[in-house]
Amino acid sequence: MSAASLQLHEKSDPYNPEKFIQVLHYIIHKTSGYSNVGKKVLFKLLYFSDFDFYELHETHLTGERYSKIDHGPAPNHFGEVVKRLEKEGKVKEIHVKYHGKSQIRYISLDNPDIGLLNGNELTHLEQTLCKYSTLNGAQIEAISHEDLPWKASSEKKEIDYELVFYRDARTSVRDYPDD
Repeated sequence: MSAASLQLHEKSDPYNPEKFIQVLHYIIHKTSGYSNVGKKVLFKLLYFSDFDFYELHETHLTGERYSKIDHGPAPNHFGEVVKRLEKEGKVKEIHVKYHGKSQIRYISLDNPDIGLLNGNELTHLEQTLCKYSTLNGAQIEAISHEDLPWKASSEKKEIDYELVFYRDARTSVRDYPDD
C-alpha cells in the first residue's frame, strides 16, 4: 500500500480512539453502581450508543467497529481501551456473582474526561443509558439480536453502520417521513 493510499484509508476510517475512550469511561462511570451492568450489557450500551447516534445524525459518535458474536455486537477495541483505562487508574475490573453467575464488571475510579464530547453527544449518551442501562444481559442481548445490523451480519464479521437505515420499527430510533 502506498503512502498516499494509506493516508487516504486513515482519513476515511471513522474510528476515533480518544473519543471511544471517553465514551467508554463515561458509560462505566454512569453505570458503576448498577449491579446488572456487566461486560455483556456494557458491550450493548456502547453498540446502541454508536449505532443509534449514526441512525439519528448520519455521522459517527466514536466510529468504533463492532463484530457479530453469539451474544450480540462486541466492540473490537474494548480490551485494549479498558487496559489503558486500568493502567491510568481510571477504572477497575472486578469479578462478582450476579444471580448465581460470574460477572465481569467495571468500576470508575475517577471522573471521566469528556472534553471531546459535545452537548448533543452527551445528551444522546444519557438517553441511551436511560433506555437500556436497567436491562440485564439477557434482555439487552435479545434486543440486539432483533436489530437488523446484527441480524444481517455474518458471524465474527464487522457490522456495517449503514444497515441502521434498514431497521424496523422495533429498533429504529429515527422518525422517517411516510412516502
